[in-house]
Amino acid sequence: MTDPIVDDSPTESEPTPWLEELPPRQIVAELDRFIVGQDAAKKAIAIAIRNRWRRARTPEDIRDEITPNNLILIGPTGVGKTEIARRLARLAGAPFLKVEASKFTEVGYVGRDAESMVRDLVDVAITMVRGEREDEVYPQAEARAEDRLIDILLPPPAPPPVRESAETGGQEGAVFVVSPSGEAQAEKAGPPDAERRAQTQKKLRALMRDGKLDDREVEIEVTPQGFPLLEAMQPPQGIEGQDINFTELLQEMLPKRKKRRTARIPEARRILIDEELRRMVDMDDIVNEALDRSENHGIIFIDEIDKIVGERSQTGPDISREGVQRDLLPIVEGSTVQTRYGFVRTDHILFVAAGAFHACKPSDMIPEMQGRFPIRVELKSLTEDDFIRIMTEPENSLTKQYAALVAAEGVELTFTDDAIREIARVAGLANDRMENIGARRLHTVMATLMEDLLFRLPDFPDKQVSYDADTVRDRLASVVEDEDLRRYIL
Repeated sequence: MTDPIVDDSPTESEPTPWLEELPPRQIVAELDRFIVGQDAAKKAIAIAIRNRWRRARTPEDIRDEITPNNLILIGPTGVGKTEIARRLARLAGAPFLKVEASKFTEVGYVGRDAESMVRDLVDVAITMVRGEREDEVYPQAEARAEDRLIDILLPPPAPPPVRESAETGGQEGAVFVVSPSGEAQAEKAGPPDAERRAQTQKKLRALMRDGKLDDREVEIEVTPQGFPLLEAMQPPQGIEGQDINFTELLQEMLPKRKKRRTARIPEARRILIDEELRRMVDMDDIVNEALDRSENHGIIFIDEIDKIVGERSQTGPDISREGVQRDLLPIVEGSTVQTRYGFVRTDHILFVAAGAFHACKPSDMIPEMQGRFPIRVELKSLTEDDFIRIMTEPENSLTKQYAALVAAEGVELTFTDDAIREIARVAGLANDRMENIGARRLHTVMATLMEDLLFRLPDFPDKQVSYDADTVRDRLASVVEDEDLRRYIL
């Protein structure tokens, strides 16, 4: 378990490898950077993901028969189940979707049907592939947008009118050149300021790139992307509409009208780059690649699956528990789902489920669903020693986050080792006395500890603040001594 996300994406010079391309040991090492413990869960997930890469390299006659081994993570809240999903989403080059099982209801009732997760996965894949294709042509699109802006700032001169001369019988404004054969041929005279215009364009381009024209407004012609009346026809949120996207269909049928708008140079540049990217990227190629990635590399993480597990309802239809399991079953087993981009087979999508199972147990799921999650991994509850590691080892540990927040006010914040041990002790004590919420308890303890400092920080006289065990014990004394911790923590 770890703390909120910080930006750990690689730089542009280091292309992100697909998660499937990494060996299992390296996948575990990547997860270790942000998640403490839970080695069994990391190992099982690393093997399942690497098997996707292995399947793609098997002979075609057996490739279709190799189905993924879906996993189910079992453990109390706050031990790292959801955090594993969040980190996988950042590492995966494949389409990854996290859904909450409690949002779904049985087909025919108000709510989201189970097939919507596959449609959402395809949308994620479309966005991913489009981003990759746009990155490939971005320099060309940027150059085209700059050329259009230059033409707006420095409009090309109108061609001089060519009129017949009554006296000479020739064309005014034309230059006559004698060819080697002695014939006189009329040629258009080159504009005398052509070279000067090229130099002006070069200067304007340099000024634009240096940001010296950012305050200048220009009038551009754009094609509107949305139609308010058509978007109003969409079904309300939470109710699934038809698989056919009527809005896009009508937009293709209606004439594309351009409108003129005034914008500053930076905004106009962004709008024109987006317009050029849409022209240069082939949407059919994006859809084909996205559908293939969804089918063969897609990962769906179903969180809170224990919320749809329980005893059969005795009073009426069980539309949000066993009914949802019955709807999930064909998707996990392998079926064909219709999306607005085409049909998607779910046979080779990897499903990872997670749940605390406080009020039920995995064996309470319907037998068919149990069989579709053959690998079960139990995550261990966190101890006081785990809390110490969580606050010191991860790259985005909670202590480093608070130090970064305080540094924004010009103050340096440090924690001694005994202070971290005291914070971990208080968090463990609170979990023992109350509901055990795992590492999330560290957030509430740290918020209580830092409340006074963060309030007085703008006018704080000292530029260096250090917390030791005595300071932590003094600040959290009321929390430790009061039996009713709910007054202070959650």
